[in-house]
Amino acid sequence: MNIDINFNVYSDTPKGKDPDSYSPTLRNYHKNLWSKILPNGTLFKLNETISMRLYHKSESGEFILSSDSIANTYSKIKSTQNIIKNIKTEEIKKFVSLCSTIGGYIIFPSERINNKMTINGARGINKKIRDRFDLTLECIRRYYRDEDNPLNETLKRYSSFFTLFVNFQGYVDFFLLQDLVDNNYSEIKYFIPFKSFEESSLPSDTNQYRLYKESLSNFVVSRNKRIKNFKFSL
Repeated sequence: MNIDINFNVYSDTPKGKDPDSYSPTLRNYHKNLWSKILPNGTLFKLNETISMRLYHKSESGEFILSSDSIANTYSKIKSTQNIIKNIKTEEIKKFVSLCSTIGGYIIFPSERINNKMTINGARGINKKIRDRFDLTLECIRRYYRDEDNPLNETLKRYSSFFTLFVNFQGYVDFFLLQDLVDNNYSEIKYFIPFKSFEESSLPSDTNQYRLYKESLSNFVVSRNKRIKNFKFSL
């Protein structure tokens, strides 16, 4: 299958709808990218038998999954309007367009457990994360090391999903996230400087937003290159 790394997932999404649920191309890309051998040695084959979701069932377990954006531009939220007002509109549009390509998306389990928040929902509303994927990945890194983190309770609910990847390196390699970690998989390459989860998760000023934009853009471009070179096994 050919994956167009320049395809904007909003282009085949009904106006006002979320590509994570309504873009058939995005869902198809996910299905083909992640239907492959897991680090635990089993095949993670995905299908579309459930409307607007991806489904897997095997000896490894049963999972209902959905797409989630990992490239939040913060261009439309009230908290950042004052700090991006000095950035050209065209520059923001290019940033949003890049983040709307396949390199800016991943899949997570979408079925609620005990009627509690999903990973997608929890990382969006948690003020220490605010939908930043570098901070989400830091939480996942700590989860695999059995270290406390702001998403720990949620991640533990989905332990059967994370077990599929054996360890943090397995998770990173499976989802082609290598450009967001160091060579030893021991540290995250944060989009903006990070010392602790007690700091604000949002860029604090225009200069920091520019740094965030550049770092996130570089990650999406690099991940798109990995996706372009991906060798389909099915």
